[in-house]
Amino acid sequence: PPPPPPPPAPEIIEVVEDEKEIEETIIESTETDQEEIVEEVEVMEEEMDIDIPFAIIEDVPLFPGCERVANSERRNCFQEKMNDHIRNNFRYPEIAQEMGIQGRVFVQFMIGKDGNISGIKTRGPDKNLEKEANRIIAKLPRMTPGAQRGRPVRVPFSIPIQFKLQ
Repeated sequence: PPPPPPPPAPEIIEVVEDEKEIEETIIESTETDQEEIVEEVEVMEEEMDIDIPFAIIEDVPLFPGCERVANSERRNCFQEKMNDHIRNNFRYPEIAQEMGIQGRVFVQFMIGKDGNISGIKTRGPDKNLEKEANRIIAKLPRMTPGAQRGRPVRVPFSIPIQFKLQ
């Protein structure tokens, strides 16, 4: 076999002088001598506006009437009182009855740091059913707010409301 061809000759590299001046940044020293007075800055703890989901909050919001219930039973008491409130305030919208509309309306709302209900959002098969679900939730009584590490926090809550014609 013939010998391999010799490698190609290296390119001649021409060195070009850089004409740009590079400006150097001078960093001031942070060292101090004994005579210099250093001010202490007071650190303020920021009030965080975190929403803690109902499922993992330390102290769940309390529905009026659940205050004397054991901690382990408070979630169940909340659910029971919520269901009672919905049953007692429920009015099937006439127009939805006439049109034979039924279904499940998903309601999301916020139990605020003050225990008031806000930010009600509804999603369902009909706007009349959504309006009724909104009305029922808006009538919820003021609650004892949920708490995390001893501080009141906003707690998002969601519940499905079933509208069934009988």
